[in-house]
Amino acid sequence: MTPAPVVAATVPSEFELNTWSGERLEQVEQALSRWVTADAPHGVDHGAPAQLVEAMRYAVLDGGKRLRPLLVLAAHEAVCQGDVAQTLDAAMRAACAVELIHAYSLVHDDMPCMDNDVLRRGKPTVHVRFGEASALLAGDALQALAFELLTPQDGSVPETMQARLCALLARAAGSAGMAGGQAIDLASVGLPLSESQLREMHELKTGALLRASVMMGAHCGAPSAQSVAALQIYGSSIGLAFQVVDDILDVTADSSTLGKTAGKDAHNDKPTYVSLMGLQSSQAYARRLLVQAVVALDGSGLAQTQALRALADMVVNRVH
Repeated sequence: MTPAPVVAATVPSEFELNTWSGERLEQVEQALSRWVTADAPHGVDHGAPAQLVEAMRYAVLDGGKRLRPLLVLAAHEAVCQGDVAQTLDAAMRAACAVELIHAYSLVHDDMPCMDNDVLRRGKPTVHVRFGEASALLAGDALQALAFELLTPQDGSVPETMQARLCALLARAAGSAGMAGGQAIDLASVGLPLSESQLREMHELKTGALLRASVMMGAHCGAPSAQSVAALQIYGSSIGLAFQVVDDILDVTADSSTLGKTAGKDAHNDKPTYVSLMGLQSSQAYARRLLVQAVVALDGSGLAQTQALRALADMVVNRVH
């Protein structure tokens, strides 16, 4: 059974998401490949051990939807209103930094001490391929590299912007964000949760980093107070929508489509939106969150929000 399609005329017909995202995904992939290497950073004497870098590159490259980098770049373009050249390096660094944090979290989440999964992005998980110790270190190194990317020493990113971007990313990844949500998730196995408790867990575990992606992109430019408030609502809405749809796909798609083990939440007795609300109500909730995101963009005062609208639509209507 597949999720019911969502009819949403929120994206201008002339906007081609595949064309827009294809160009930017190529740039992100090239940047990740260039930055996740054994090269010694900042002129120090020694680079990273080759085996560790191999595990890091395996975790990051050639896989994933890259939604978070796309949100960074889309928000940056919306705020800069087409004048992106001056801050493009900062935005690309932010886009890659968010993806490195996301990749590190997947490496650790898949390990036997957490979710104990063997398939990710259609290939064996990092601990299966390289061993648990190497996977742990690879995740640690990816997390550190994310903040290194945000703090270049060549003057390309102003120090005030570096500080703001680091703060946004750290808060989204830490105990009041992704790590805290994962802790709640692990403590909630087999327990009944209310809708508000489930929402809080996912707003931290998944939503915080997606919202931070939007806000980091915005703060690579000079956002107005009006646009900041609207983009926060937008980011929160699609962050939660992403997890609702993830729960839906866990019961409606197979492993080959998802690129990860399907049905694992139910097997592990984890609370999900489908287990709490049912499939149809979960689908309806995802549609309401999409409308909420679009309404926020309408009130943002930003003219170029086509990419953000298309990404929100993709989050809710995706099939994997």
